[in-house]
Amino acid sequence: MAGVGVKPYWELTCDADGDVDQRQRDALLAGVARERLTDLVVFAHGWNNDRSTATRLYTRFFEPFPELLAGSGARVGYVGVIWPAMRFTDEPIPDFDPSPPARATAGATAAGEPVLEDALRHQLAQAFPGRDMLLERLAQLLSERPDARSAFDEFARLVRELVSVRQDSPDLLFAADSGDGLPGMLTDDPLEVCEVFTAALRSTGVAVWPGDAMDAEQRPLFGGGLTRKWSGARELLRQGAYYAIKRRAGTVGQLGLGPVLGRLPGEAAELRVHLAGHSFGARLVSYALRGLPPDARHVKSVTLLQGAFSHYAFCAELPHDRTLAGTLDGVQDRIDGPLVCCYSRHDEALRTFYPLASKLAGDSASFLGLFDRWGANGFDGIQAVPGTRRVRLGEELPTSPGCVNVDASAVVRRGAPPAGAHSDICHPQLARVILEAGRIGRA
Repeated sequence: MAGVGVKPYWELTCDADGDVDQRQRDALLAGVARERLTDLVVFAHGWNNDRSTATRLYTRFFEPFPELLAGSGARVGYVGVIWPAMRFTDEPIPDFDPSPPARATAGATAAGEPVLEDALRHQLAQAFPGRDMLLERLAQLLSERPDARSAFDEFARLVRELVSVRQDSPDLLFAADSGDGLPGMLTDDPLEVCEVFTAALRSTGVAVWPGDAMDAEQRPLFGGGLTRKWSGARELLRQGAYYAIKRRAGTVGQLGLGPVLGRLPGEAAELRVHLAGHSFGARLVSYALRGLPPDARHVKSVTLLQGAFSHYAFCAELPHDRTLAGTLDGVQDRIDGPLVCCYSRHDEALRTFYPLASKLAGDSASFLGLFDRWGANGFDGIQAVPGTRRVRLGEELPTSPGCVNVDASAVVRRGAPPAGAHSDICHPQLARVILEAGRIGRA
């Protein structure tokens, strides 16, 4: 594949319902047998990607592998999963030069102007086809910023309509990670939701109005009528889209990637498979385990990089309700090796916005307190799974079955607000984690 330096490399494209490009699937199945591989590394991108950005991510992330594997004797192949997430053009990715439209948008949003620019509107139209009129009205409301509660009610209703799914869609099966149902942002009072999101943006260093102070202590947090809260409304749109993409990641993983992985032993019986995913891609590869045949033992490791899903997803009993389990309870037993979760305290997207979007109703003054119940594993690791081991990046990594939390804060640390270091994952140290977790190239 042009543009990706490692070989052999295959792309595997899935649509929103999890249907796989059959030509690509067949090329992969034939290729692993032809190449006589020992190991296959399968990587799934996260939310802030279109096809072009995903290919660049795979190029950058896989770049250190050949040198790290030099002299090992391992014959390693690579797969990049392409699935319909969406690119938020105002979220710069560390080490990726943003396009001119992205730089212009980032400048506008940094100045506190809640706009729906053409590039982002195009991305939303691709992610949610057939909603052009709805997007036009959302853009109009953000442009006009009416000083009226009814406008916020309308905006929230349109966001709910945008991210809704048809009743026969497989996405309905993949909404929650830990038994909590719809996120609070879609059910709470719209004006309160926008107010809380405005406060959250300021807490990460984002100006919420042209000329607004970056330091929330320098002036009152709220005031100036309702128009200040349109930055929070734009964030509601962003988080609503994230929720829909998160739901889609489960669909693609279980119904798309999982069955393809299940066919690999029939083509190459000794092939060892290693899954890795970033952000919602981490959720995707985790759900792929549910799509495997129950007796499959060829997945030797799974590595989650800044996983944007519940830190309780893998537990048998939720700490706040022991009658319920995480929706991925027990899937780690389908791995013939470790489930490794790399997390970073510098990830603002997961520290603040992930739990806030789930909980929302209540106090807008404190955000870290939300994490006990509503947190993401990419911020503090897998929780409430007995026997989970915890190490720092660079320390010896356990390779026996079970969950392992790896504090990657030492390298996953760069990124502008509001996402922080969420996408700062292209590091040789993280490539090494995948190799060590799977014992790739080791006896």
